[in-house]
Amino acid sequence: MDFDFFEEQVSKIKNLPLPGEASQYKMAPKGRIEDLKKINLEKKNPRKAAVMALFYPAVSKETNLLLILRKTYNGVHSNQVGFPGGKVEQSDADLMATALRETQEEVGVEPIDVTVLKELSEIFIPPSNFIVQPFIGLYKNPKPFIKQDDEVELILEVPLLHFLDETKIINKKITTSYAIDVEVPAFKLNGYIVWGATAMMLSEIKELIKQVL
Repeated sequence: MDFDFFEEQVSKIKNLPLPGEASQYKMAPKGRIEDLKKINLEKKNPRKAAVMALFYPAVSKETNLLLILRKTYNGVHSNQVGFPGGKVEQSDADLMATALRETQEEVGVEPIDVTVLKELSEIFIPPSNFIVQPFIGLYKNPKPFIKQDDEVELILEVPLLHFLDETKIINKKITTSYAIDVEVPAFKLNGYIVWGATAMMLSEIKELIKQVL
């Protein structure tokens, strides 16, 4: 999909209500939905983080979505596909500043070059006790990405039409740091399985975009 057309249409999501949890839960792992509904966030006192769903034109002018594959490390999100982003630091003015700073650190995109379109529904991630605030941003004049080698294994440039393709949603059995052979709904994008909180955020993004295209 041509980026100029996409930019014109996607700007309309600013005025749309967020699909929220109903949309996120479409891609929630089995058993997670009831757990999420029961959680008392005040008691959990979760740490805060923010991520950026960045859309940009490829060389062909087709619209892409940026995702990253995280490095293998000793943590619950090891070797998983996600958005650029991370935890809040004291120097951040707000959560949007967190998302922009982390995007710059992880993939080399300058905050001044990102047009933030919309703040999405926050999502709580029980295994890491983070509450994450996603944003949608446009990177209209992209420069080559520069990955942060300590944290990012691979940069994934996903064509928008692949992301919107319903056949890219699958069910997959996975093993995580906290579960063995659990079946989860997932996106299969660029050959990688995208599940969990990232898939739940992608579900809301997809629903918003489909309303304006």
